[in-house]
Amino acid sequence: CGCGILGGIQAGETTMFSHVTIGSNDVGRAKPFYDALLQPLGLVRHMDYPNAVGYGPADGRPQLWILSPIDKQAASVGNGITIGLEAPNRSAVDAAYKAALDAGGKDEGAPGLRAHYHPNYYGAYLRDLDGNKICVVCHRKA
Repeated sequence: CGCGILGGIQAGETTMFSHVTIGSNDVGRAKPFYDALLQPLGLVRHMDYPNAVGYGPADGRPQLWILSPIDKQAASVGNGITIGLEAPNRSAVDAAYKAALDAGGKDEGAPGLRAHYHPNYYGAYLRDLDGNKICVVCHRKA
């Protein structure tokens, strides 16, 4: 974990990332998985191509891209890399985790409090169809 998760949500936080990409060896198979995972988080498919799909908030732009690597090499899992997706509440964490497992994802840690990060850190961990590690987390009080 990075030190930033230890303090929870900070007032006046600003955006740090433009976008994140996750490599897939089968984007067509990944699309229904990510549709299911991201729907409880309020994220929608904005752009759709044969070898890429972009998701983001309904009123925003695509900031999470699932794609075949540009260099035409096989997508591989990065050791130590976790994509952290923020949930609006704890029930969304539960719903996203369940949807991901139902869509073929693998459990890496069931939903629950992880007070060693901070008192309100409620998260779940899973692997997507290509083995990428994903965390769905809510930092808000119950």
